[in-house]
Order: sequence, then C-alpha cells, then structure tokens
Amino acid sequence: MNILLHPTYFPSISHFVAMVKSEAITFEVEDNFQKQTNRNRMYIYSPNGIQLLNIPVKHSKTAHQKFKDTRIEHAFDWQKQHFKSLEAAYRTSPFFEYFEDDLRPVFEKKHDFMMDLNFQVMEIVTSCLGMDFKYAKTEEYFHEVDNIKDYRYLTNGKKDTAVFEPYTQVFEEKHGYINNLSILDLLFNEGRYAMEYLKNQEL
Repeated sequence: MNILLHPTYFPSISHFVAMVKSEAITFEVEDNFQKQTNRNRMYIYSPNGIQLLNIPVKHSKTAHQKFKDTRIEHAFDWQKQHFKSLEAAYRTSPFFEYFEDDLRPVFEKKHDFMMDLNFQVMEIVTSCLGMDFKYAKTEEYFHEVDNIKDYRYLTNGKKDTAVFEPYTQVFEEKHGYINNLSILDLLFNEGRYAMEYLKNQEL
C-alpha cells in the first residue's frame, strides 16, 4: 500500500502505524500551513495527564503560507521548555535514557523552517525504532489523490479517531491509559518493542 502523509512534529502513533504497514511513503510538502494541527505540536503524557507541546511559528502577512515556507519563532526558548517537559514526563520510563542522546539534536540545532525540523525528527525516530525510512515528496498539491491511501487527515488530531491496544505508561495509575499520543510515549515506554507493537495495530 502506498500512503500520503504530512511530516509532523514527533508524530502520533497513528502516523507510524500507517508508515509501518505501507510499501511506499510520500510526504505532502506543497500544502498551506494550517493552525491547530500537529504540524508544529505533539501530545505527551505528563505527571498531570495529557500535555500539548507547541512550537511557535512566524505567521506570514499573506493569508496563505505554504508549510514548507513556515519559519520557527526562536524568540521563545521552546527547545529548552520541550526537553524539560519530556524529562518530567519520561525520565522514569524504561527507555528515556537509552534514547536521550539520539533525540538531543532536535533540541539543540536551530532550524529556520518547521518542515526541515520535522524531517529531522522523522529520521531520528525511525532510526530509534530500527525502521527503514525511504520516502518521496509531493511536487504539487492535489486536494484529492488517486492510487494512494490518503492519511493527510491524521495531522488534524480531531479527525484522527484511531484507538490502539493499551501498553504500560508511566503515570497510568494516576490518569489511566491515554491513547494515540506522540510516538515518543511509545518509544520511551516500549523501546525496541515499539516496532512490534506498531505492526500489530490497525488504523
């Protein structure tokens, strides 16, 4: 199965279920930036329950700005804040320290463009998962596509209604199991077993 996806910031588990089950991956890179989507945000399991981590972006003066032209706003030290939040959430998880150094470049290198950061994230996470990561990019935007499974809707958390099998989470005794968080939640809790988990899920 060939699939079409958006490159998002530490994507949800549903993104990776789709990727693991695909034969070929194409990323949409010609779309307009849309607020309130996972293009520049992820959800993690913090000590207080679900937590949104959002990357500030510079908004264009024109009405429509392509996502690939969207710049990160570095006036706020979002990298330090996000890493501290990940530490608070996952320092006690079984695999945080194992993957910590692999992930650190995301929170140290300053990218100008949000999309470049997202592709770096995907490269790092697929490497941590032990997943072969080959992909193509779109050359123009089509509202509807043929001969390819369109998973672009997954970037909008409200439209992503996938439900997956529970796995052990750090704070589940306090808040219960939280479904379909960022892939980091699965990675820190399950380590290399995460790939087996992804293969066994259905979208």
